[in-house]
Amino acid sequence: MGRELADAFPLARQVFEEVDDSLRQNLTRLMFEGPDNELILTENAQPALMAVSLAVMRVLEKEGGVSPAAHARFVAGHSLGEYSALAAAGALSLADVAWLLKTRGWAMQKAVPVGMGGMAALLGLDLDVCHDVAIKAAQGEICTAANDNAPQQVVVSGHMTAVARAVALAAECGAKRSIMLPVSAPFHCALMEPAAVAMAEAFGRVVFNRPAVPLVANVTAEAVEDPAVIRRLLVEQITAAVRWRESVLYMKDQGVTELVEIGAGKVLTGLTKRISREMSCIAINGPRDIEAFLKAL
Repeated sequence: MGRELADAFPLARQVFEEVDDSLRQNLTRLMFEGPDNELILTENAQPALMAVSLAVMRVLEKEGGVSPAAHARFVAGHSLGEYSALAAAGALSLADVAWLLKTRGWAMQKAVPVGMGGMAALLGLDLDVCHDVAIKAAQGEICTAANDNAPQQVVVSGHMTAVARAVALAAECGAKRSIMLPVSAPFHCALMEPAAVAMAEAFGRVVFNRPAVPLVANVTAEAVEDPAVIRRLLVEQITAAVRWRESVLYMKDQGVTELVEIGAGKVLTGLTKRISREMSCIAINGPRDIEAFLKAL
């Protein structure tokens, strides 16, 4: 993960080294060499994904003159990606965002005992139906719609037994398919409240600047620039749903026609195609992507 990027661009390797220094951990070696079972731990995966995103962003800025301030109307990110987006827009330093995500991952992992919580993707049902399914499945436990990713792609989160009931109920409601997700904790639901408390305390230790361009927040699916409001929404984001479908549609309504996904993978690009065929999206996560993007500009 990220090795090809680091080999091609010294600036990218510098980002990885800065993250290592901030965390006092050789995260880069874990990204490059594994083992996978350590890398996928939430406290490692979150800063690692951020590091790749910001490594790409730094190369685009320093070698291509591309920056959110100069070229973007908004920044946005899905869940932990919101932190990467804020760092890209200058609201948080690289060192601070690495520490915050390490803390966030650790707090989320510790909030719920392993095996007690789970998440499942419900495919082929509208959001309203998924809300009803989650309510019926709860039966005194926690079960809620956690990610509104795209039309008819909703993730529910909560107690494992309640999520399992939601999968069964979704099938009865006509879901095309439901998939239990291989996650280490039930993110974006009320079970994460201890993590929200931990992050509220952590945010008090870092400096938030006004982002160069507005952030479209997960919690509200609207633009926000006030650092104090952003801080509050990041705390709420721990237990609240990620309103990604609405966020993309908000940007579309504001006149955005092109989204650029920066970092590892192309998940958000795929979701955008399902949300709006009128918007284009390009994913930039490796040296060839960077070179092609800069050449096209």
